[in-house]
Amino acid sequence: MFSMMEVLFPIFFILIIGFIIFVIFSGVRQWSYNNKQPRLNVAAVVVSKRTEVSGGGADHHSSTWYYITFQVESGDRMELSVTGRDFGLIAEGDAGELDFQGTRFHGFNRRQLPS
Repeated sequence: MFSMMEVLFPIFFILIIGFIIFVIFSGVRQWSYNNKQPRLNVAAVVVSKRTEVSGGGADHHSSTWYYITFQVESGDRMELSVTGRDFGLIAEGDAGELDFQGTRFHGFNRRQLPS
């Protein structure tokens, strides 16, 4: 029994450290990719919104991530992560100008309807 723990603990430790390194590497790679992309402003329509919640339950902290799917003039769709504030201010069906860089959302300015 004791010898089994001597083998399993280092393997478990190495797997945890490997996972942490992988997550850090993936984040840095995505950040670098976004920085190399041009910052674009394109006409777009909001086609859907969704949230993703993790954690929670009795006496536990939960985290919420917000996503909005935009459709550009070419018909292509892209889902971008946004802040809770932007999520609340943008409605499905809104048309306007999307400002983004790679997978990084910078803003969305709704078009004013003619009066």
